[in-house]
Amino acid sequence: MVDRTMRVEIWHRPTCSNSRGALEIILEAGIEPVIVDYVNNPPDKTRLKKAIKDAGLRVRDAIRSKEPEYQAQGLGDPALSDDALLRAMVDTPKLINRPFVFTAKGTRLCRPPETVLEIL
Repeated sequence: MVDRTMRVEIWHRPTCSNSRGALEIILEAGIEPVIVDYVNNPPDKTRLKKAIKDAGLRVRDAIRSKEPEYQAQGLGDPALSDDALLRAMVDTPKLINRPFVFTAKGTRLCRPPETVLEIL
């Protein structure tokens, strides 16, 4: 059962089908989420690191390797530290995989979008 009073935050990118899908599921559940345009309002490194950890991911799992900036910045180098990758994601927020969704029940990178149901 979905708690419609629960605070839900989504790091959203309207051009992303997974992000749009997760947002649609949240709205269909009767929840008005806090929608964060994380590209224009990126998280700081501490918040991003916590989101990744809370979602049970490794830093490399949360970076978009298909973005041209990934290759341009040489981020595929396995010798790069998590700290270097986090800095790159904060400096170039479109490198952050999406959508991250936060609720009292947990944090998930909602790929596929239906993953959001685990925390609603």
